[in-house]
Amino acid sequence: MEIIGKLKVKGETQTFGSKGFRKKEIVVTTDEQYPQHIKIELLQDKVDLINDFNVGDNIKVHINLGGREWINPQGEAKYFNSITGWRIEKKDINALNVPNQPQTINEEGEDDLPFN
Repeated sequence: MEIIGKLKVKGETQTFGSKGFRKKEIVVTTDEQYPQHIKIELLQDKVDLINDFNVGDNIKVHINLGGREWINPQGEAKYFNSITGWRIEKKDINALNVPNQPQTINEEGEDDLPFN
């Protein structure tokens, strides 16, 4: 899966535990009628994927969705979702909205398409 939009937030790298688990959160705002602000986690070596991008850049983030169950002390099941990024590309969003190119006509007045 992938999310395409504008990089809105580029969080700081957080380090946890004695083994140095690393995490960075980013937010991507989608370009649609009702824009969505999607928080994505970058983990371990993937934290560095965002280094070459700046807030405001149009990007495509390849993601994995994850879910887990937690049983609280009262025995009730709680569910949590995660969105984890594993690849990031620069994306020209305007290139997605290219209008149809006009048909060209050759010197004989016929179009140059290989079919009628």
